[in-house]
Amino acid sequence: MSASDTVLEIAEESHLDALLPLVRAYHEFERIRMSDAERAAAVRPLLQPGASLGWIWLVRQLGEVVGYAALCFGYSIEFRGRDAFVDELFIVEQARGRGLGSRLLERMKVEAARLGIVALHLEVARSNSAARRFYESIGFCARERYFLMSCDLSSADPCKGSRGEVAGGSPAV
Repeated sequence: MSASDTVLEIAEESHLDALLPLVRAYHEFERIRMSDAERAAAVRPLLQPGASLGWIWLVRQLGEVVGYAALCFGYSIEFRGRDAFVDELFIVEQARGRGLGSRLLERMKVEAARLGIVALHLEVARSNSAARRFYESIGFCARERYFLMSCDLSSADPCKGSRGEVAGGSPAV
């Protein structure tokens, strides 16, 4: 399949039905527990025109949606400007190994720079050496001095996600 068979587009509300099965598959892969209603509510703010929180990109091959990535916006004093986090990235298994993840991330990097974003971040499971090599090959650098730490402000147990009950980790590429 050629690059011309691939379309990368910003997702909109009308894409929700095509997007949610991919988000569910990614969450199953990462063992993230969430109902379909919670998933829909979590992605909707990123599907609005001019969304200030971020965007979701869809990957289509021959018209079929085969992947997505969520880019969420922030700000970094360290990097002296706007930054963004690749919050989720997923390509269906049968479409992996065709360069889709590379094309998607390269396009996201170009668009992020166009928006004045000065740094992109993502997380990858320490045990996922293949994903780590992939991200390093397209310009992401491990920050060995740091751990990503989270505090879930919506939970009575603020560290729930960090113990694997809701696993974060490596985008599946």
